[in-house]
Amino acid sequence: MIVTQITHHDLDGYGASTVAAAFADVPRVVHVARYSDVGPVVEDELKRLRGATASETLLMTDLGLEEPTIAFLRRFAAMNRGRAEGTHHRLVVLDHHASSIDQLKRQNLETAPDPERAGLLRADLGDPEVFVLIDEAHCATRMAYDQRALYAPAAKVPGETAAADLAALIESVEALDLWKKGEPAFAGGLALDEMFWDSVSTLVPASHPWHDRFVSDLLMAAAGLLRAGSTPAELERRSGELRARLVDGLLAGEAGDDPTLTARQRLARALARSDALFHRLSDGTLLSFGLDSGTFQRVSDQVMEAGRAKRVVNVQRAGTLSFRSVDGTALDGARAFRGGGHRD
Repeated sequence: MIVTQITHHDLDGYGASTVAAAFADVPRVVHVARYSDVGPVVEDELKRLRGATASETLLMTDLGLEEPTIAFLRRFAAMNRGRAEGTHHRLVVLDHHASSIDQLKRQNLETAPDPERAGLLRADLGDPEVFVLIDEAHCATRMAYDQRALYAPAAKVPGETAAADLAALIESVEALDLWKKGEPAFAGGLALDEMFWDSVSTLVPASHPWHDRFVSDLLMAAAGLLRAGSTPAELERRSGELRARLVDGLLAGEAGDDPTLTARQRLARALARSDALFHRLSDGTLLSFGLDSGTFQRVSDQVMEAGRAKRVVNVQRAGTLSFRSVDGTALDGARAFRGGGHRD
């Protein structure tokens, strides 16, 4: 069964996607930064699932439930009731926010202790394939591990080392996410969080197929160092080494790779050949969304040097635009949006 995951854009959200990938094949992961943005994302998934002929699983992790998301839960259950026998989709919602319980009550969806899972609350949508589970005592990363049978009934079995690293990751993320400052794992969780934010958007963009693999492998490698006794300072010092090693693996056999360059410069050359990052406009301009500024600078340069486009535009996360060109038109574009800069 195909599994799609929608998860929060923070350490716990990526921890949950790392756990899910350890036990199931998850070909597509969508990361959402704000709970208020979840509604449009799940509505798009609902449209897609309505047209899917075979059963699929939608896994939602670490996303506070707000009114549009709760409306989606009801529409998902209604859609399932209209599907043919044997083609029902499964929805698994793993959440740990107290606000979600309040929001469910406001929308007349009460939660009650789940009879099959001690310590968890479940909202009843009247559909046996819809699991809306809330556990205030644990983070989403641990919930993804504890409830893996719901989305990975034929779970992959991680090797002994991977299983130990996964356990260390879960312990560190939980200590950090629930702010358990008295626990030994808290300092490691802080170090993981710093490394995560330093790396999540600056090397492999979220819209690229390598993104989730890269971040998950980085988190697992860092958790392995913590498990082996590395201090937060040692993890910080070795983070560049970890990233470089992962880039070596990603770019093994990649044409034109130059290992004498920095990890970011090497990746930019590969990313510039990707169609996944850009939308071509009618005038030949390539448009990207949400690329880190440094990544956009390097990738756009490689794109234009290769002759793929004369102008590249990035819509940044703050909503501003960045123009780059090789024919003097970047400044014209910037002026049209009351900006400025150099000709290219």
